[in-house]
Amino acid sequence: MKDKMFNKLSYYKSKVAGMITICRSTIFISFLLLFINLSAMYGQEIKNEENADLKTGEKIRTGEEKEIIAAVEHFLVAAGNYNIDAMDEMIVEKAILGIVRLKDGKWEISNLTIEEYFEEVKNKKIRPYFEPVMDFTIHVDNGHLAFVRADAILYAYGESQSRNIDYFTLIRENGVWKFLSLSYTATPITEDEKEFDLNIFGKSYAQAWGSQRPDFVSFFYSEDGSLTVNDGIPAVGREEISKIAESFMTAFPDIVVTMDSLVTTTAGVKFYWTFTGTNTGPNGTGNKVRISGYELWQIDDGGLIKESKGSFNSEEYERQLKYGADD
Repeated sequence: MKDKMFNKLSYYKSKVAGMITICRSTIFISFLLLFINLSAMYGQEIKNEENADLKTGEKIRTGEEKEIIAAVEHFLVAAGNYNIDAMDEMIVEKAILGIVRLKDGKWEISNLTIEEYFEEVKNKKIRPYFEPVMDFTIHVDNGHLAFVRADAILYAYGESQSRNIDYFTLIRENGVWKFLSLSYTATPITEDEKEFDLNIFGKSYAQAWGSQRPDFVSFFYSEDGSLTVNDGIPAVGREEISKIAESFMTAFPDIVVTMDSLVTTTAGVKFYWTFTGTNTGPNGTGNKVRISGYELWQIDDGGLIKESKGSFNSEEYERQLKYGADD
């Protein structure tokens, strides 16, 4: 009798213990699922807040981040034009440049000071490049230091050349972001993967006009290409085209040309531009000019300009030279 009661008691104890274990497991799993759901919801909110606008899909940037992006993009334009003076103004003294390139299946690493890099530029044959950034990753430390990763593709005359990942460390000096260190990795794009982008070609051409290197402009033309401005006498060949570019660069040392749009028509490609600059060259008026116009291009089979016919309002240009651009 006692044995039966003992067995039943043991049986009920084990049942109760099992039920308690099940309850505990259920409660634990419920809390775990609740935690996962809340974490996912919270993480999604953070992701939406930090990374993208829900309507446009564009990343949301703070004012500080926008300043940093503008500094990096300004530097990449100067670098693509090999504008040593402009780059030097943006970099702190004794900055370091690190380069990692994939060549013939092997990674080549070089490390040099920015002064050494500038000397290299002065002593080698250079051609312009254009490096638009596809994505920025930015970390700002207490408003004083910024660490930036920029994923980009490097183009030459509208054709993709390499996939680059650029790394920048910037420091804020007197309210201005300057570069402490610069490094990048470059992975070449294979010949069968290279693509010609006419829109990139147009932006690259516009960038070259602000290079203070007239030959950078003429490199976008065929060897026997031509450039005509406002029904004037055509400049034929790269040497003559360089002379036209040089005349504007000399008259406007701070010249900047931006591409407004690029339209393909039956008559050719229309490159719409806006030019700004201050006429501080020899015998200059000192006035600022802002004028818009377009060039009608004929593109050759190699993706270069065979013929360009430029047009802008010459009367308005002369008026601005004399009185300055309207604000």
